[in-house]
Parts: sequence; structure tokens; C-alpha cells
Amino acid sequence: MEQNANVAHRWRFCRLGGFDQVRLETAEDIRHLAELDQKLWAALSCPVNGLEFDARSLAMLDSDSDGRVRVQEILAAVGWTCSVLGSLDTLLAGSSHLPLQAIDNSHLEGQQLLASARQLLAYLGKPEAESVSMEDVADTDTLLHESAFNGDGIVPPHAAEDEETRVLIEEIIACVGSDQDRSGLPGISRDRVAAFYEAAQLYTQWWERATGNSAILPFGESTMAAASVFASLKTKLDDYFTRCGLAAFDPKAEEPLNPSIATYETIGGQDLHNESTELERFPLARIQAGRPLPLQKEINPAWAGAMEQFADLIVTPLFGPVESLEEGQWRRIKATLVAHEEWRAEKAGVEVEPLGIERIQAILQGSGREQLEGLIERDLQLADQVDTIVKVVRLVHFNHDLYRLLNNFVAFRDFYAKGPKAIFQAGTLYIDGRACELCVRVESVETHSPLANLSRTYLAYCDCKRRNSNERMLITAAFTGGDSDNLMVGRNGVFYDCTGNDWDATIVKIIDHPISVSQAFWSPYKRIARMIGEQIEKFATAKAKAVDSSAGAGIAGVGTKAAAGAQPAAPFDVGKFAGIFAAIGLALGAIGTAIVSILGGFMSLPLWEMPLAIGGIILAVSGSSMLIAFLKLRQRNLGPILDANGWAVNTKAVINIPFGSTLTKMAELPKGAERSLVDPFAEKKTPWKRWVFLLVLLTALGFAWNKGYIQQIGQKLKPLLTGQMNNAPVKKELAQPAAK
Repeated sequence: MEQNANVAHRWRFCRLGGFDQVRLETAEDIRHLAELDQKLWAALSCPVNGLEFDARSLAMLDSDSDGRVRVQEILAAVGWTCSVLGSLDTLLAGSSHLPLQAIDNSHLEGQQLLASARQLLAYLGKPEAESVSMEDVADTDTLLHESAFNGDGIVPPHAAEDEETRVLIEEIIACVGSDQDRSGLPGISRDRVAAFYEAAQLYTQWWERATGNSAILPFGESTMAAASVFASLKTKLDDYFTRCGLAAFDPKAEEPLNPSIATYETIGGQDLHNESTELERFPLARIQAGRPLPLQKEINPAWAGAMEQFADLIVTPLFGPVESLEEGQWRRIKATLVAHEEWRAEKAGVEVEPLGIERIQAILQGSGREQLEGLIERDLQLADQVDTIVKVVRLVHFNHDLYRLLNNFVAFRDFYAKGPKAIFQAGTLYIDGRACELCVRVESVETHSPLANLSRTYLAYCDCKRRNSNERMLITAAFTGGDSDNLMVGRNGVFYDCTGNDWDATIVKIIDHPISVSQAFWSPYKRIARMIGEQIEKFATAKAKAVDSSAGAGIAGVGTKAAAGAQPAAPFDVGKFAGIFAAIGLALGAIGTAIVSILGGFMSLPLWEMPLAIGGIILAVSGSSMLIAFLKLRQRNLGPILDANGWAVNTKAVINIPFGSTLTKMAELPKGAERSLVDPFAEKKTPWKRWVFLLVLLTALGFAWNKGYIQQIGQKLKPLLTGQMNNAPVKKELAQPAAK
């Protein structure tokens, strides 16, 4: 037994994507996963967003909630799952149902899981069921929401057994805040209860210091209201008496200390009311040297209400029903409230003050705290049971999803093997007569594209949106087949996500790389054709402009020529004509000579060398492009595309030419389909006979030039044409006398 225990697990690998990938096919492979060297893992971490994978399962795997699933978290999930399952058959099958008999009840945790699973089924009204499904655990939050006690030590208001306790819980939440219950509702914990009662105790002790103390409460029960009015008017009263004192010091200051006529004119055009800001800035009354403050008349309207309360709550109890307040009386009022202000500054337990001292005292004298402690204790008694239910939910999710994640994390089997798509493949993009299978969600084109460019793959970023919806999504699609002639920014297509929903897709950015060797083969010829077309277009445009310019100049010069008189036409220059003819003949002869030389050399080759010569010409034109494309296509790599999305790919996941052809499917006619080649709108056929005639003519001219025949004909024609042109002026002079 000890000898067998020390034998290392025998791993099996397969070659996929240019690297060795581990084959996770048996339960023993899963159980020994922690022994596999991390250098052999396909990835070391992956994000929890943007994947075609159950988001709840990813959140359970992300134990530290950092937004990434890492190797140690994978190993922890695998180790725990293997420890509580007696058989991994359903895990390897990715079953959505977890049989209860698969749970290993030979240890305490397994027994608790089994008991909680049966209790969960009982809650769902299926006590006789022998398996827990993904559907059963999909709504456990609602199940806990409906339960008043769920083991988290937080009691929401609806958990109270009587109205008084419910009101107390709501008051505690209003005063010291709440904690979120597992059901999602606000509630209170032991810490909240302790904080509330501590604040209530401190507030009561603070209040009791003032009870019966006339220095702190000089106006009895109305002292608090009087102190509030005093605080609101203190600054304005100090301002008034200070201004009056300054006017007494210097009579010239009296007028500037009162609002000026210009100020009244400024606000005169406005709709004024007692709460106008401009009025609040005015003094309480007119400033005059040594003048007491009137309490009933001649008061600033903005402060009339507050002054009335000030007189009723403070002035009258101290000085009786007086009509004005002297500065000495004002100083006495401030001295009277000094002790009260010091007491208020030492206030403690302010959190509970909104309840009022009577309610606070009633709470402290009642038995509410004991009832709350009892409810919290009752809730905590279910902690183990509820936590185990949560573990049941996790186990059901891992049973369904963990094996698939391993085949997209430890190895990229789902990406390279035929079958389900990899978890990073978002769907299929249909555009330009092809279907792109490698489509990945991205958060931002600007942040993804710089790193993705290193993948050496032709990528098109598409903005996808649902019809009649505000949903939007960004994807990048890899093109690994066909050509890029009709791919451009703004081109539209349709994207189908993994659930079958269709999205309108528009290309917003392209990263250009070779797509295929066939594209590279034709690219030199397409470039030459495009260059010739551009040059012809430029030439035609230049000629058209020249014609327009010459026509305009000719029309503009008609009047000038008419006024100056007709000028005699220049005599025909035979020498120039002969030179032009010779130049044309020279050009045609050179072209013909070149063609004859090429054809002569080709026809002189043995028959078996002719195909080699044609192949050599093609290789000279397209060979370099094909070689460069071939080398780049061999460097295509999945890693940068995923790394730009937050993955940590641990290997060079190659997208070679054969595998790339499976990721982009070109349009093909179905097998057995009938096809008619008669197209009524087809382009007219090229007049090949005319081109053959021109080719033969050029060849003959070249041959004649090479033999000197054209030069001999030119020498014979030149004297004849020169003599005729010299005799023409003589005949013209003889005809003029006869006309006279």
C-alpha cells in the first residue's frame, strides 16, 4: 500500500495548438491536479467578467473578490469538491443534477452537506427528491429572503414577534444605521444594538445634568427653544449694537452704517418678501447713536418673526413686557445663557436625540434589549445550517461548471477540439460572406488593441447593439480565411451570441495582418492593377483639366485674334512629322523586340522546361509576398488577444494555418445544389480576338524594326514628302497674279 501511495500520477498530454496540453479525462486526473506543474497550465488567471460562463460560479471561485480567478483558487475549489464527493462521474459529465448519493457522508462535513441538501429540498417542497439541480439552487436568495432567520446574526424588522419590538428595530436603524441581512434587507446586529443603547445611555446622562438646574435651564422647559432663537439672532444683535456704538463714537459714521438710497433703488424693482437675501443683510433696525433695539416696531421685516419669538421666550421672562432692548440687557441675556451653551457643547449620544428624551428613557427602562438579543441569538443558531446550505449551492455549481472551466484554464481543449466553444468565445460574426468563430468581448478598443496587435492576427473590432434595445457590446473578431478586400471600417454584419441572440455589428477599427497565403499570392497583382488604375485615373484627370484650360484660353483669345487680324497658318513641318513617326516606330519596335525576344526565348526552351519557366515567373512576382505571409501566419498567437482582456496566458497558443481555416468558414454552395452559369447581368466578354491581333501586329512591327525594314521605308519616303512640301509655295505664288 505504501509503495502504491508513493507512485506519482501518470499524466497524459496531447499536442494541440503548438504546445503540450494535459488531458483531464478521469477522476484521478482531477484529484491529482495539485501535483501538476503550473508551468504546464495553459493559463494562470482569468477575469470573472466577459466570459460565456456562469457568473455565479465564477463569483464562488473568486474567493478574495478581486475580479480574477487564479490557480490557487482553482486548486482550492477542486480539492474541496473532491473531498465531499464520493464519485466524480457527474462532475466529469458536467451534469446539472447532483445526486445525493454522490455526496461522501463518511465524514462530518459530508454528513452536514447531505442533511442540508435534504432540508433545502424540503423547503422547496420536494422532500422525496434524490438530487439537487441547478434550477433548485437558482433562487436560494429568495428562499432566504422569505425566511426571518437565516444565520447571519442580523435581524430585519419583519423578524420581530410584536409591534413594539418591530418599532424599536426601525428606530435603531434610523439612529445608528443598519447592516444588510443575507436576504438583502436592512437589519440590526449585536454591534448596532450595543451602539444604540450606549448612545441612549450617554444622552440620558447628559440630559439629567440639566434636570432641575436653573443655571443650565434658566427658562425651564422652554430653554431649548429660547436657546435656538438666541443662536439664530446672536450675530445680528451683536451687529446692531456694535453699529450703534460706532455711530455714537463718530456721528459721521451713522449714514454709511445704514443702507444707502442706491441700495434701496437697486432692490426696488424686485419682488421682495420677508425671506429675501438682500433684506436679511440689512441691520435689525435703523442705526442711530445710543439707540436701543426696538422689539415691536421699526424692525427689519426679514427678522420680524425671529424677533417676536426672542421677545416672548427671552426678553419678557427676564425684563417683563418692554418695547425695546438696551445694550446692557443684551449683555445680561448672553451671560444668562453661558451655562446652557457650555452644557450643549458637551452633548453626548447625539445619534438618538431625534427620538426625544422621554422615548429614550422609556427604551432604557423597558425590556427591548433583551428581546433583541434573543432574536439575534435565535438567528445565529441557524448559522451552521444556513452556511451548509450555501455550501450545497456551491457544490451543485461546481459539479456542473468546474470541469468545463478546467478545460478552458488548465488546458485549452474546448478551443482546439471540436465541440463546445471556449468560454472566451462570445459567439459568431457573419460578415462579407464568411463566419468568424473567434470573437472575444472587449471593454475598450483603445486599451485592447495595442496588445492584441502582437497576436499577428487580422482583427476587426465591432460595435454591437440589439434592435429595439439599449444593450451594446464591443467584440473583436479574428479573420483567418479569405481576403480583406471588402473589409473596412463602417462595414456592417450580424453577430450571434452564444444564446442565439442577434446583434447589429459595425466595424469600428481594423488591425491589419495577413489572412491567408492565397491572399498573399494575389496581392502583388492586385497592387499592380490598383497602381495602374490610379495612374490612368490621374492621367485622365490631368488631361481633362488641360482640355478645359486650353478650351477656356481659346475662347478668351478669340476676340484678341480677331482684332489683330488673322495670322497665316504655320507651314507643315515634314521633318517634325517624320521625327514623330520615327519615334512611334521606335517605341513600337522596342516593345515588339522585347515581346519577340521573350517569346523567342520561351519557345526555344525544351517542352519540359516551359512549365518551370512559368512557375519561376510567378514565383518571382508572388514568392516574396507568400513567404512573408506564411511566416507571419505561423506566428499567429491567441495569447495577446486574451491577455489584453485580463487573462494570464501561460503558453504560446498558436493559431496555425490548418487550425485557422476552421475558425473562419467561407461561403460554400450546399452539396447537390444546382447552379446556372447564365447571368443576364454579367459583364461583357473581353474582345480577346482584338487583343490577339494587336499582339501579332506589335510582334510583326518589332520584327520589321529589328530587321531594318521600317528604317528603309522611312528613308525612301522622306525625299518624296520633302519635295512635295517644297513645291507647294511656288504654286501658290503663280496662282496669285492670275487672281489679280
